[in-house]
Amino acid sequence: MVDVVDTATRSRMMSGIRARNTKPEKLVRSLLHRRGFRFRLDVRELPGRPDIVLPRYRAAVFVHGCFWHGHQCALFKWPATRPEFWRAKIARNRTNDAKALAALAAQGWRVAVIWECALRGAAQDPQAVVERLAHWLEDTESIWFEARA
Repeated sequence: MVDVVDTATRSRMMSGIRARNTKPEKLVRSLLHRRGFRFRLDVRELPGRPDIVLPRYRAAVFVHGCFWHGHQCALFKWPATRPEFWRAKIARNRTNDAKALAALAAQGWRVAVIWECALRGAAQDPQAVVERLAHWLEDTESIWFEARA
């Protein structure tokens, strides 16, 4: 299938997509902050550079976009243009995610992954997701948390 826009326009559109301060990430940060949690952002010293780090709870939170991390949900669809490039890129992202999660766990960090699909859409309740995340943070026994649609 042919792309609906020319190469220069597609390139400009894709370059506008940022890795940090995405809408889902800002939403989670805002709701966590309202609940009284204090955190650091994009800590370079940690494997995978987590989006949100809560040192007090020794917890790292990743807010993953369903497309970029290849989540099998309603928000993910394989692109028809340059499929071999996208399959390789998303496979690389998944591999890097798995390595980062394993490295964090090996260093004694608790890890949470919140998928974009858990926050978007009329049927989703971001407040409830962050509420569950807050309970997980306060329960120091559990080392893994994941929110998905």
